[in-house]
Amino acid sequence: MNAPWIDEEQTALQAADSSDQRAATPVQKALKIERETHKLEKRLCRQVGQAIVDFNMIEAGDRIMVCMSGGKDSYGMLDILLKLKARAPIEFELIAVNLDQKQPGFPAEVLPRYLEQLGVPFHIETQDTYSIVKDKVPEGKTMCSLRSRLRRGILYKVARELKCNKLALGHHRDDMLQTFFLNLFFGGKVKGMPPKLVSDNGEFMVIRPLANVVEKDLIRWAEHRQFPIIPCTLCGSQENLQRKQVGNMLREWEKKFPGRVENLFAALHNVVPSHLMDERWHDFKNLKTTGIPNPEGDKAFDEESFETPAVPGLSAIQVVQL
Repeated sequence: MNAPWIDEEQTALQAADSSDQRAATPVQKALKIERETHKLEKRLCRQVGQAIVDFNMIEAGDRIMVCMSGGKDSYGMLDILLKLKARAPIEFELIAVNLDQKQPGFPAEVLPRYLEQLGVPFHIETQDTYSIVKDKVPEGKTMCSLRSRLRRGILYKVARELKCNKLALGHHRDDMLQTFFLNLFFGGKVKGMPPKLVSDNGEFMVIRPLANVVEKDLIRWAEHRQFPIIPCTLCGSQENLQRKQVGNMLREWEKKFPGRVENLFAALHNVVPSHLMDERWHDFKNLKTTGIPNPEGDKAFDEESFETPAVPGLSAIQVVQL
């Protein structure tokens, strides 16, 4: 299958560069904004397209349930997937699905109105999980875990009814790194959030097309596209969430040590089981000497050196052939 998931068109944008922005004319400023927005769109399409190619996320005939929360990430995911679908050489379907959990104050009309205007097939599932969560979770405790479990079961049921074989979730690169550190710090596991996996009931493939995308780009894109964002007040109002703390840690690192977060993300693509301690993934007990030099073997007495790794999926390629 030859799939140019990554946009190959180049639009000529003329903009006068000025070293002193205060002297720039309104036209020059507008052209600069247009140029930067176009670069952002190209980058988002390239990064999502690269993830689709690298992990074989989308195939001909797929019927994909795009899970919509009303936040910037799911809006951005649907937006970019629609752009890629328009030029993909294979046929697949996208169906936007939102779960209305009857949260007080939730503007139930916002998403249906947006999706109708967009002209994309959609389904709104109404289930009162809010009351269940409030009843089961003590005051002051984190509600996200129970709410996620309830939501997962309902979305699987909806996917089955809609005859979807894949579910697309809007987790981005920052989410994936946060999950890695949450497992490391609080779960005692070297475990992250994969770009593609089989659902826990074995029935569906779950994909994360935004795996290569940084959150700040999604924020900028949401502002440009003026998505009707619906804030989540159920979990977001709990200020001491561990995920929020880890997110703040990563942002602080990025400010103080530019490039560190990119290296962390690259590390998720470069796992060396023989240099960890999990005997399930490396047979330490039966390890034998071979007498044969191995360039990948351990250099136990050498000083460790670190080279900047290439970050998979974030190269400057414009076109990828499957």
